[in-house]
Amino acid sequence: MTRTVILSAARTPVGKFGGALKDVKATELGGIAIGAALERANVAASDIEEVVFGAVIQGGQGQIPSRQAAREAGIPWETRTETVNKVCASGLRAVTLADQIIRTGDHSLLVAGGMESMSNSPYILRGARWGYRMGHNEVVDLNVADGLTCSFTGIHMGVYGGDVAKEDGISREMQDEWAYRSHMRATAAQKEGRFEEEIVPVSVPQRKGEPVVVAYDEAPRKDTTLEKLAKLKPVFDKDAAVTAGNAPGLNDGAAALVLMSEERAKAEGRKPLATILGHTAIAVEAKDFPRTPGYAINELLKKTGKKVEDIDLFEINEAFAAVAIASANIAGIDPEKINVNGGAVAMGHPIGASGARIIVTLIHALKQRGGGIGIASICSGGGQGDAIMIEVQ
Repeated sequence: MTRTVILSAARTPVGKFGGALKDVKATELGGIAIGAALERANVAASDIEEVVFGAVIQGGQGQIPSRQAAREAGIPWETRTETVNKVCASGLRAVTLADQIIRTGDHSLLVAGGMESMSNSPYILRGARWGYRMGHNEVVDLNVADGLTCSFTGIHMGVYGGDVAKEDGISREMQDEWAYRSHMRATAAQKEGRFEEEIVPVSVPQRKGEPVVVAYDEAPRKDTTLEKLAKLKPVFDKDAAVTAGNAPGLNDGAAALVLMSEERAKAEGRKPLATILGHTAIAVEAKDFPRTPGYAINELLKKTGKKVEDIDLFEINEAFAAVAIASANIAGIDPEKINVNGGAVAMGHPIGASGARIIVTLIHALKQRGGGIGIASICSGGGQGDAIMIEVQ
């Protein structure tokens, strides 16, 4: 069975909630990321055989968002698409699904990734279709309802993040220290230009004057301090430790990768950016989702016959600082190898895009270090977690 190689990996900047990208639809961001990935891979849009793309908040976006993003990038009508919704793992699952399609021999050249515009997420009126007879009715925020709340218990993801931190002995100080580290690493990476190769700037039209070009992640804060973080009050539970400082915001962004069968890449004389060595997904009770990146990493190491010491870098999505800390403890990972250019607490978490974004960032971080093996892992609502192992030569 053929292996899958990655020819290119690109992403948009990650915008703040209501920030510079607020007027750009998720499907437009997806199209921009796909277009950049195609250009960097030197692949024509007409050659792509399938597009697999993640998106979570789909209400109000119109039919099949992956199709819209593909068309934004100039991919022909004849190319089929799939939209993946696995909450925060959507973008990563899109990549692993594309790998499975290639390995089964169905296709040999695909685009995969994810997108989200949480700034454009709509509100809905439940029950309005058949009319309101009397009394008060609720306006529902789809960011919260479809992206951030457990569908089984009605409990916000942040509550579970705080519960796991308590159960695992992860203190408020530990979470704030991780958050501070995330911001410092992300701002240092920005200053040193380490994200420039992975980011495609987004040109945002204005009502008056020239378009504004967004070329950097908006959320990393070079002025944050441990003292400032310590002053923030807990958000979900006064006795818990999850705050606005040690959790990511709501964000906008997209990421895309071009994948090809190793066989075809060799035949065409292409030099891959990375090779997929394996991937896995696990499931647990919904309340335990913050631990799933660690569980998935352990499962992936077992599946591939690797040891944790064999892995050069890890990208663990910082759904909360506690997620990265808990997962590092579960898998026995040296924290210095995790999120070397900062993580989602600093960079942001556009939920449908993040799984693909961490793969893009991991590939470029390994490349900047001369190559190596890396694992990207992410948790998702409902108690699931996904992980992928890649190698950069």
